[in-house]
Amino acid sequence: MTSPAGTPSPPPASLPHHPVAIIGGGLSGLLLARVLLASGLEATVFDLESGPGARTQGGMLDIHEETGQAALRTAALYEEFRAKVHPGGEAVRVWDRAGTLVHDEPDTGDGGRPEIDRGDLRALLLASLPPHALRWNAKVTGARPLGGGRHEVTLADGTAFTTGLLIGADGAWSRVRPLLTPARPAYTGISFIEFDLPDADTRHPGAAGVVGDGMCFALGGGQGFLAHRETDGSLHLYAALRAHEEWLDAHDFTDTEKTRALLLDTFTGWAPRPRALRDEAGGGFVPRRIHALPAGLTWERVPGTTLVGDAAHLMSPFAGEGANLARADAADLGTALLAHPGDPEAALAAYESVLFPRATGTAALSAASLDLLFGEDPAKHLVDLFTGKEDPRG
Repeated sequence: MTSPAGTPSPPPASLPHHPVAIIGGGLSGLLLARVLLASGLEATVFDLESGPGARTQGGMLDIHEETGQAALRTAALYEEFRAKVHPGGEAVRVWDRAGTLVHDEPDTGDGGRPEIDRGDLRALLLASLPPHALRWNAKVTGARPLGGGRHEVTLADGTAFTTGLLIGADGAWSRVRPLLTPARPAYTGISFIEFDLPDADTRHPGAAGVVGDGMCFALGGGQGFLAHRETDGSLHLYAALRAHEEWLDAHDFTDTEKTRALLLDTFTGWAPRPRALRDEAGGGFVPRRIHALPAGLTWERVPGTTLVGDAAHLMSPFAGEGANLARADAADLGTALLAHPGDPEAALAAYESVLFPRATGTAALSAASLDLLFGEDPAKHLVDLFTGKEDPRG
């Protein structure tokens, strides 16, 4: 792919060119495109999915004031976001394994960390973009530098294009990241079994009574249940535990009855009330391993490319910051590009000077919180964390 002299070979003259190519149509990629396009800069989002409704988008997100909400203000979408907030979603309950409700915090309505359905937020971002800015069925298989900050990007269908600025917003297994660093996500030791309980108040009253109106944690013995109520009245749950990396592979999660039996056999020693989160599981199980990039990951400045969101700082969900940082990344990168017209390298350097320390601190918090939630007396430690009595980083 290089010339005999060792310099990057030029691409064919016929390849289409995109001034800014954002790889990945998740929350960070879409928000970055919104910031740039709203200010008159040309940007195109490339996503591997067939369209915006190709898959469900997960559960609820709590949007933090200083990161996620600030990013939505930068994108001029804050009022639209507020209109879709889940009333009551900021309520939090914490149960221990013995069935004691050790923390029951109502939603005070102050808006500090309002909850929104991930799908609603993504739909809001998609609606803010012109259709021509989105390219679906565009799975990136590789990218190579051409010199001068330009890159050639190849797609799974055999086509390619060039770009003057390549942004990796393509998540945990980013195809853009190898241009910057050889770092890859590692398994954290935690596995999830994800499932939903629809029409919870009527069909799953035991679980609904445990979860309440917002978010719920039931923790103990190196395992637990993480749950939240969604806007349609369903409950979205994760049964979580410490397990070796191959544990999920030993089970067929498409077999509902075997998976229900696995939950009963694995999540033992729970008191009747929190046990309802296990006992009322009905089906639709999705296994997930939790991976993370190394805390403190940085890279040397590479002309013409950078990363946002999970591509830059994948972390476990136990600090509740990953999605908020993704939006903050997008807003900060967009702002930096607008502040340095005609000088993308200055913009990328300015952005990364903010990205690296922020991600380092939050990744450390996430890793420490994982140890706290799956260690000794986790419910008490989590309450102390919520109330400011404890910092898991020591």
